[in-house]
Amino acid sequence: MVIDEMLKNTIGVGSTEDLIIEAMRDLVKDEIKKYIRQKIDENPEIKAEMKEAIKLYIDAKTREAYSLVKLGKCTAELGIQIVPVEMKEKLGRDISNLIEKEISQVFEKM
Repeated sequence: MVIDEMLKNTIGVGSTEDLIIEAMRDLVKDEIKKYIRQKIDENPEIKAEMKEAIKLYIDAKTREAYSLVKLGKCTAELGIQIVPVEMKEKLGRDISNLIEKEISQVFEKM
């Protein structure tokens, strides 16, 4: 019980059993990964096909992200067109301030 309490306090886990179970899961996953990598390395055709599939997947995800950015841009442009003329200048300043603030936060984190 003393060791169990020490582990709870120092590691922040619910119990020693949970920690052991999690470690065993990780070990099993690592062995499965090794087995799969071995099988892939043994078959150059599958390896090449998987590389191509991964390339296509990444390309598709990149295109998806780009399309979302483009949709966001179109939505913003539409929103600006809908705004009454007397509010456009204030909206422009607000958007500019927001972008400046966000960019400053990004640089501060670097």
